[in-house]
Amino acid sequence: MNDTVLYERVGPVARITLNRPRYRNAQSRVMLEALDEAFAEAMADHDVRVAVLFGAGEHWSSGHDIGTAEELADRAARPYPPGTIGHHQRSWDWNVENTMRWRDLPKPTLAAVHGLCIYGGWMIAAAMDLIIASEDAQFIPGLFQVPSTPYDIGFRRAKDLLWEQGLLTAVEAHELGFVSQVVPRAELQSQAMAKAERIARIHPLAAQMMKRQINDAQDAMGFRAAMAAGHSSYMIANIGGAFFDKEHPYGSRKRLPGVDAARSNVADEPPG
Repeated sequence: MNDTVLYERVGPVARITLNRPRYRNAQSRVMLEALDEAFAEAMADHDVRVAVLFGAGEHWSSGHDIGTAEELADRAARPYPPGTIGHHQRSWDWNVENTMRWRDLPKPTLAAVHGLCIYGGWMIAAAMDLIIASEDAQFIPGLFQVPSTPYDIGFRRAKDLLWEQGLLTAVEAHELGFVSQVVPRAELQSQAMAKAERIARIHPLAAQMMKRQINDAQDAMGFRAAMAAGHSSYMIANIGGAFFDKEHPYGSRKRLPGVDAARSNVADEPPG
């Protein structure tokens, strides 16, 4: 594990923190690797019963890292094959495989979200079992590699939000069932840890089987197949130039245009 993710066990709770505050916790490959290691450590520790994912700094996560110096250096040092085959493999490895593995972790997981939770941030938060949000949290979904949004907030609401490039406040996300609880920013950490400690009192096997039962029910409704199929839609849009140009298929912009559109839309009239 490296310093892009912090790990601490507090009693029966694994406290995991995304730690790239300088970049608003943008998700580099190095960070995703460290996050995977942190979750693996929590799952292997028999004294850990619940894992909570926090974000350091002003925002929980601004999404995928699409061009910091560290990320570009890592891509150069550990390149994927050129062309579409490498583009697809990278996207599958670092988005689909990771996210689905984290969604199926055997122990309960919580995301404690503040500030921006957008694009790839939404994707990771959605992979957690429960989300607690501070009052200032803002959520933006997109055409994801793992398109959970219809399952997160409903199918028609997902279309509306994606087409309008809309933003959800914490209260709106709670009303749609994406967020379990909204708390003041100053209380986010204490409230998230308290909730995790309450869940940790459940017999660990019972907690695991509850989670598996619900995930299995969702899979029976087509969730897992839809996520795999949805990745193809993402790839078609990306390779076709909907997000980036062909010379920079992994991203070369500091900011996706949808961020400005979403924040402009919510300033005019909140979606809902």
